[in-house]
Amino acid sequence: MIEYIGMSIYWSIILGAIQGITEVLPISSSAHLVLFPWFFKVPDQGLAFDVALHIGSLLAIIIAFKKDWLKLVKETFYLIKSKLKPQNQSQRMIYYLAMASIPGALAGYFLEEEAESIFRSPYVIVFTLIFYGLLLIIFERIGKKIKKFENIGLKESSIIGLAQALAIIPGTSRSGVTISAGLMSGLTKEDAAKFSFMLSAPIILGAGIVKLPDIYTADAIGISFWLGLFSAFVFGLLAIKFILKFVQTKSFSWFAIYRFLLAGLIIITIITR
Repeated sequence: MIEYIGMSIYWSIILGAIQGITEVLPISSSAHLVLFPWFFKVPDQGLAFDVALHIGSLLAIIIAFKKDWLKLVKETFYLIKSKLKPQNQSQRMIYYLAMASIPGALAGYFLEEEAESIFRSPYVIVFTLIFYGLLLIIFERIGKKIKKFENIGLKESSIIGLAQALAIIPGTSRSGVTISAGLMSGLTKEDAAKFSFMLSAPIILGAGIVKLPDIYTADAIGISFWLGLFSAFVFGLLAIKFILKFVQTKSFSWFAIYRFLLAGLIIITIITR
């Protein structure tokens, strides 16, 4: 069901900004897209529109790492010419990104119904915000933080890919759980974040393709739709630049603290209502 027909232009821009910022920061974009309508007692915009906003984030990720994507596209042609036998790390990275995307794709396929219903419960989100916030703190502290993006191998990509499958549940945070897995695997903070962002691209693209029939309707595609997508793109770009600079000197614990505070606000709202 598409809930965003006739949606306020301002609300679309706000939701786009929320998506753009929270998709990149490890605080869960899906949780925020569920919670804002819940807090303000307005109709949920629906999962299809959420996916549309994610496409804006996808464009931001492509632009922010355009050099890396262009290099991977170029190496893909060489990989095909070499009969799919990787000759260097860039070509192996193509396999790693593809392989690491499989668990998330399977989770989305088999748990789509739950993702649109029970997983969007505020009670579930309270738990995931707190639990994965704690994991983010723990893995940042115990991770060796010595491996670079160029050193990612089969082991690291497998662990991070499996972690991404958990992001089907709002409050987990795709970036948060994959960054945590990257830190656990020994990646530096900057490179764990970079791999997390690039890994999100295939999943977002796949979800967009699957939901295209729901999105592409005469009533749904309008000014609100495009403004929401553009807002997600602009704020996504800004958020990527922010976090890559932020983690050079600051701790991910600040985001965990925000997660705990948001969980507390949900609990207070549930009690007072």
